[in-house]
Amino acid sequence: MPSNKSVSDAPITQFINCRILREHQLQRDDLWVREGKILDPEKLFFDEQGYADKRVDCEGSIIAPGFIDVQINGGYGIDFSQACEDVCSGVSFVAKKILEHGVTSFCPTLVTSPPAVYHKVLPQVKVHNGGSHGAGVLGFHLEGPFISLEKKGAHPAQFLRPFKSGDISDLMEAYGSLDNVAMVTLAPELANSQSVVRELSQRGITVSLGHSVANLSQAEDAVKHGATFITHLFNAMLPFHHRDPGIVGLLTSDQVPAGRTVYYGMIADGIHTNPAALRIAHRAHPSGCENRTGRLVLVTDAITAMGLPPGRHTLGQQVIEIQGLHAYVAGTTTLCGSIATMDMCVRHFKQASGCSVEEALEAASLHPAQLLGISNKKGNLDYGSDADLLLLDEALNIKATYISGEEVWRKEP
Repeated sequence: MPSNKSVSDAPITQFINCRILREHQLQRDDLWVREGKILDPEKLFFDEQGYADKRVDCEGSIIAPGFIDVQINGGYGIDFSQACEDVCSGVSFVAKKILEHGVTSFCPTLVTSPPAVYHKVLPQVKVHNGGSHGAGVLGFHLEGPFISLEKKGAHPAQFLRPFKSGDISDLMEAYGSLDNVAMVTLAPELANSQSVVRELSQRGITVSLGHSVANLSQAEDAVKHGATFITHLFNAMLPFHHRDPGIVGLLTSDQVPAGRTVYYGMIADGIHTNPAALRIAHRAHPSGCENRTGRLVLVTDAITAMGLPPGRHTLGQQVIEIQGLHAYVAGTTTLCGSIATMDMCVRHFKQASGCSVEEALEAASLHPAQLLGISNKKGNLDYGSDADLLLLDEALNIKATYISGEEVWRKEP
């Protein structure tokens, strides 16, 4: 039966006794959900004369949009860059496990690999919505192989590639297909890169700059051709210099075309980025200010060893070693990703940067959604958006995770 004069038979859930993150502020209000979407209560009451079929007492919790991780290489023993017959099961396993850390959507990330790996892995995982089975997949993030040898980090040098022709054939030769690809990280100083940036952007694929020795002018050219993201700011790029700040200079460049926003990823795990650098990145573009949009995007850059004990594991074609909270290329001191979870990054970012609760939460939800062009349905709690949401305590620990308004994980009492 429809709820009174409601236009739909679908049950309506009302979340009560909560503070909702909406319009950059925590607001004391109820949240209404039907058919996986957030409802406008005024329309429900006055147009439909509807009411709740079910009430969820949030016991004073914060309700925030579900987290979106645009750079995650694997976890819990799964490495997305390992070609196997059933890649889907590994992605699904990680998708299920990250629900407890508040991630409701993510971009499985492949590090630099030989073409055979891309050709085998990419066709197996399609973009799909999340649910009780796990977080939704927004598309792959392909980090490499078109990156700088000098700033390769943990990427294997033997599989790096140049742009030979500067057209789509370079990408197809390496990847095999661009179906189900959401983002590509490349080095903009590579010859013929600008036409590739333009081609990817025109196809709706986010272009990110990283693992690069680009100067500021080269980075600005890439942005003019469509690049909108910086992969793990400060890491695997030239350090800031006052005469040529390199890619970091995009944070305050006056050459970014009108109407375009350059976002930047930060690994806030307490290891990859000094707290002072986190504060610089945050204060360059704080969110919630009048006429200002936050641009900092929290990423985990998590590797296969996230959730595993210390020891040796694999990352793509490399052997890596976990020592405490550090992940190194085995036998070196080269960092190769993190073992942090997204909720840990949110808490550390707030503590280290001194930002507000709202800013910390939006860096893991609203900003990545805006980056990917999906903020019309993800990353916020606006009316009509997907009801992917989290219940958190005051210390920003996850209490429960919901996808499309359905509870998919709850912390044991």
